[in-house]
Amino acid sequence: MSAPLKVGAVVITMGNRPEELRALLDSVAKQEGVPVEVVVVGNGSPVPDVPEGVRTVELPENLGIPGGRNVGIEAFGPGGRDVDILLFLDDDGLLAQHDTVELCREAFAGDVKLGIISFRIADPDTGATQRRHVPRLRASDPMRSSRVTTFLGGANAVRTRVFAEVGGLPDEFFYAHEETDLAWRALDAGWMIDYRSDMVLHHPTTAPSRHAVYHRMVARNRVWLARRNLPALLVPVYLGVWLLLTLLRRPSGPALRAWFGGFREGWTTSCGPRRPMKWRTVWRLTRLGRPPVI
Repeated sequence: MSAPLKVGAVVITMGNRPEELRALLDSVAKQEGVPVEVVVVGNGSPVPDVPEGVRTVELPENLGIPGGRNVGIEAFGPGGRDVDILLFLDDDGLLAQHDTVELCREAFAGDVKLGIISFRIADPDTGATQRRHVPRLRASDPMRSSRVTTFLGGANAVRTRVFAEVGGLPDEFFYAHEETDLAWRALDAGWMIDYRSDMVLHHPTTAPSRHAVYHRMVARNRVWLARRNLPALLVPVYLGVWLLLTLLRRPSGPALRAWFGGFREGWTTSCGPRRPMKWRTVWRLTRLGRPPVI
């Protein structure tokens, strides 16, 4: 019998949720099978007390979500190569079951092309899953697992060979859409992504707009995402669709001004290296139910 896949976990924290962080780490420690090695990254802040055996890295400044997670990846060797799978978990989340890691091992061992698994996020009190937490257009049934084209940043597992092939998360995004950037690059390299409703992270129901930078960075990073990854013909289509959807949602005046400021910034600043996906990847995304125009 082959040895079980090695699993590590990366948690980034601002140090302001010590009780929730401890509960998350306890839920990781309770996972069945070979223990998970955990690294907690203090993103511009000290790391609260953590259980013995949990490694910590304290950064002198906040590098943003993708930057902090990339530091966590490198704590497991270049590209995370010291382990086979890396979990990425929000510091105020909680693994709801004790078999989640074993399910991850089985999924990756059973499908050599599976690169990323997106967990289901559920409110700990109601059990409800927000529509935005189901990473597909047909999101009315969160209990249906399926192949998808993106994943949830704070509740996922990634085969570390993906990082070796396509690189890590885009540091410059800081917040928003960094997962889709990695997902598109992974799909373009031939990897697949699964949404698994049976792998659950409990997380309080929140609105993403609680972050002050939300509207600006969502718009800026949407432009960067398209400029970095889409064939030139699809860039204006994709961004035109998202401009229309934003206007139809009728955001407040300040929110809309911030959004347009970010949209402008996305065109006038560097987006990083441009590596447009192959047209066969566009077709794959379309067959999976989400053509890269929305």
